[in-house]
Amino acid sequence: MKLKNYLLAGTALVALSFMAACSEDETIQNENNTENPGGNDGGDETNEDVIIWPGDTIANLTNHYTVPEGKTLIIKAGAKVIVSTAGVGANHAPIEFTVKGNLYCEGTAERPVLFSVPEDERTEENALAGLWGGIVATSTCGEMLIDHTIIEYTGGQVIEGSPAASAGIYTAGDDAYPQITTNNINGRYVITNSVLRNGWSDGIYLMGGNAIIANNIFAANGYDGAEAVNVKAGCVVDVAGNVMFSPNTNGLKLSSSGQSEDRGMAKIQAYNNTIINAGWRRDGEKGGCVYVEKNAFANVFNNLMVNCKFRAMTPSYDLPNNPDEGYCSESVIDYNYYASGTQKSNVVFEDESGVAYSWEGYAYAHKNYYEGVVDANSIITKTASDCAANDPKFVNFPINDVALTDYIYQDAWDFHVQAGSPVLAGAYDGTDTKMAPYFGTEGLQVNGQTYTSPKVEARFGAYGTK
Repeated sequence: MKLKNYLLAGTALVALSFMAACSEDETIQNENNTENPGGNDGGDETNEDVIIWPGDTIANLTNHYTVPEGKTLIIKAGAKVIVSTAGVGANHAPIEFTVKGNLYCEGTAERPVLFSVPEDERTEENALAGLWGGIVATSTCGEMLIDHTIIEYTGGQVIEGSPAASAGIYTAGDDAYPQITTNNINGRYVITNSVLRNGWSDGIYLMGGNAIIANNIFAANGYDGAEAVNVKAGCVVDVAGNVMFSPNTNGLKLSSSGQSEDRGMAKIQAYNNTIINAGWRRDGEKGGCVYVEKNAFANVFNNLMVNCKFRAMTPSYDLPNNPDEGYCSESVIDYNYYASGTQKSNVVFEDESGVAYSWEGYAYAHKNYYEGVVDANSIITKTASDCAANDPKFVNFPINDVALTDYIYQDAWDFHVQAGSPVLAGAYDGTDTKMAPYFGTEGLQVNGQTYTSPKVEARFGAYGTK
């Protein structure tokens, strides 16, 4: 592969050491003496707009990194991006991976791409410490593929000097970095087969774009707030087949906040997801499963909620079709399954709901439950005696033993269900075109390939039987 010097745009420069696996260190110098791994696309040596980070190599980031507008970075299977936790500058701003152009992470099941911190800092104590800044796709990022990629230990605080603060994407002193941010209403984003875990803030924060979020594992998203997937106005999204374990507040927060003439209503199809232990770690009580607000057009169905604190919520549903708040009357939030174990939470807000058990939260007379409309046909466990009958019968997940506030995901868990599981019957059959995935037929084209959303499965949750 021919390696080339490459000058990054703007002031957010990169300082990297680039190591080929099982070989001597190799450092590639830019014209400005910053270090940059890679070369052109390995076949078209005339393409100066494409950089490839080869598979099974390590890139050590010691400064902010930017994929410039109009350029493309491809990260091949097995590559590791190891981010220094020392930060940048005198105020130690968390390192940010900014995408102004295109980013394609092309991992495989056997050789995923990894975004992480040095190995000795990958500890349980650091799971929610927010050690770096995450991936920020700006308003000029046209495409992004995150496939078979692990992103972890993000959520650093946005401070003065952080690139996202300087760009006006986040507010210094108020925000923490999600693992992935998008901000282009015309962008195309596919995030699939990946693991987004151990982050102070949201797993994915979508402020714009067309997206497929499918077949991922989210775990330990949010320290004292935040969600696994957080969607705002300017987005059209399919969210399907994901497992979301212990998001601090909600697995899904679906909002049309920011809607305007230029930034259209948020439109979301969220189906066949499994959400576990949501809402119990919240600092105070808000949400606890699925939260649909501010006129988002959201169809939420065939999802399996396990040991979550509350049911799906639609605040201000008495102000329908209001672009500033309320419930979009065209939305369907129904045909979901709420399962509960028998364990008691070790955190109970006696001055608020007093809810201590998952089944108790499902039965609670919450002001944000839209009784008779939302979840009118859902299966809801409301008493301790119903827990056994409504047990999903996972292949390997101790529904009555895992503490409600636990957030460390165990790889041995298996959220497939056994034959005869009650979640295999009673779900929506997927025949109504209104409920069809937005990208199930024509799909989204990213890097010359067409990706389609998973089809609707007539069962509850991400997985059926093996």
